[in-house]
Amino acid sequence: MPVNTFQQLGLKEEILKAIDEVGYKEPTPVQNDAIPMTLKGRDIHAGAQTGTGKTAAFVLPILQKLSSVDYKDGLPRALIITPTRELAMQVMENVLEYGRYLDLTAVVIFGGSSMKLQRNKLVRGPDIIIATPGRLLDHLEQENTELSNIQFFVLDEADRMLDMGFSGDIRKLDKYLPKQRQNLLFSATYTQAVQRLADGLLVQPVQIQGTRSNTAVDSVKQVVHHCAKARKMELVAHIINQGDLNQVLIFAKKKPSVNDLTDYLKGEGISSVALHGNKTQGARRRALEDFKKIKVRVLVATDIAARGLDIDTLPYVINYELPGVSEDYVHRIGRSGRAGNTGKAITIVCADEHKHLRDIERFLNRPIPVKEIGDFKRGDAISFSKNKNSAASANDRSFGDSDKRGGKERRVAGKPKSKTSSRQGDFFGEKSSTKRSSSKPKKSQKKHRRR
Repeated sequence: MPVNTFQQLGLKEEILKAIDEVGYKEPTPVQNDAIPMTLKGRDIHAGAQTGTGKTAAFVLPILQKLSSVDYKDGLPRALIITPTRELAMQVMENVLEYGRYLDLTAVVIFGGSSMKLQRNKLVRGPDIIIATPGRLLDHLEQENTELSNIQFFVLDEADRMLDMGFSGDIRKLDKYLPKQRQNLLFSATYTQAVQRLADGLLVQPVQIQGTRSNTAVDSVKQVVHHCAKARKMELVAHIINQGDLNQVLIFAKKKPSVNDLTDYLKGEGISSVALHGNKTQGARRRALEDFKKIKVRVLVATDIAARGLDIDTLPYVINYELPGVSEDYVHRIGRSGRAGNTGKAITIVCADEHKHLRDIERFLNRPIPVKEIGDFKRGDAISFSKNKNSAASANDRSFGDSDKRGGKERRVAGKPKSKTSSRQGDFFGEKSSTKRSSSKPKKSQKKHRRR
């Protein structure tokens, strides 16, 4: 039954005081559904888009239950697993905010930081561990902590975790956990892989669907600007300068694009910082802090920032390049328009991205409004057509426009790619039925880098 206040959810006064200071007035739909069921001890399988308040949906009831028991054994009681260090840090911030008046301790664990410092925190026996899978397994293998008394196990952004190849790490973690525990799985999308994971992990879960997986945040105004590929960076600078925009999050697909656009914007007098996986942990933290405090106007990032970057008042998102997967478009623009605020998502599309744009619109079940700006589109269709015809002889239509600003033009050999079967694995004991199509020996794959 819907409620209008957090008081009606039965949360204790210390928690209510903290969330009131954070500025929460009433629970979101996913909080309204998940908090009471978690307090009742039920396993949860929740589909919740970014920006729906899902972190509070699992953190608040866990804080409530942990703080209601006098516990002195010194072993962690709650484990929250996230796919990226940025999301882990964000969850840690929320735990500290919501639990500021409770006598509970928490530690955040991820790769790229000192193992020794993390070990020192773990041996003190925190109540809550927030971690990325690989680094936590490192500590478990070195016996720096144990999970034998975990009462709450949370997988946050489970779909993203599977996309990043963490299914094996999740299976390994499961072996360290007690069988009797409460499991909470939150995912922005309901894929078959996520469902298999849920089937192997959860016990008679309550199904919660906060928003449909293809529903873009209603508070975000979306617009598409068509542009010649060679003038994309120029159009981005034009939009930012003409609108005098501050706190603009820009998404690009690959790290070189992030670096090139960041350098270009700096050259145009627009303070900008880059965020991607090749940056050190210290550089990534400073980039986020400077952006949140508006010390720089623009943060240019790969999709590593699509989930885990939590700025309630973020006004603008720009898609400099379309994401590889249509679902990620929703995650990107969902960084704006949060916590009751409005936002704007600007997508810049060149001729060779039109088909992908149509795929995104089909995923959304609606078209995205188009607005042309000046003559930035001029020459794009002609350029694309010429390059498309020349690329056809090489069986490659992926890179129709070359960058006239001096970027290296990619060329692909004329050999067609061989078809490969899906490598999506099953979980918790199920074996994949896919077979290799070739009898030739395969080169050993690089071991997945732990985060």
